[in-house]
Amino acid sequence: MITRISKLLLVIAISAFYTLVVFNNVTDFNSNYQLVRHVLMMDTTFPHNGGMWRAISSPIVHRIFYISIIGWEVVTMVILWAGSYQLIRQLHGSEEQFDAAKRIPLIGLTLSMLMWLGAFLTVGAEWFLMWQSQSWNGQDASFRMFTVVGIILLFVMQPERSTQP
Repeated sequence: MITRISKLLLVIAISAFYTLVVFNNVTDFNSNYQLVRHVLMMDTTFPHNGGMWRAISSPIVHRIFYISIIGWEVVTMVILWAGSYQLIRQLHGSEEQFDAAKRIPLIGLTLSMLMWLGAFLTVGAEWFLMWQSQSWNGQDASFRMFTVVGIILLFVMQPERSTQP
């Protein structure tokens, strides 16, 4: 039971994290919008780098990117809370029932990992060369979150095993 509770609490913790991320991005829209804007404009990358042709200067595109990220976070948050609920419902269920309840958190955790790896580390850091920026570089935070979520995903997805013969 301790292992199940640990898995549940970690999924709840990531759900709460996403709730705060969404709350912050909605109530303080401009702060993280500036990160997205500067990354897309590539205005703080190395001067005269060969990738500047990729820069996007359109404020409308910046807003679309940022609102898409917030939308992705909202979907991830909702799925993770739904997954938390499913785990709570099956906390005292059979091994098969609890394992089946992990499907929804698996989707939420995977969406989270795809955001950090796909959107931030691949698109932001590599395509828009965010790694070159001293002031608008979210690589460390993205890698940290990808790693944290990945560890939780691996732990949660471990099959349930009875400790009784």
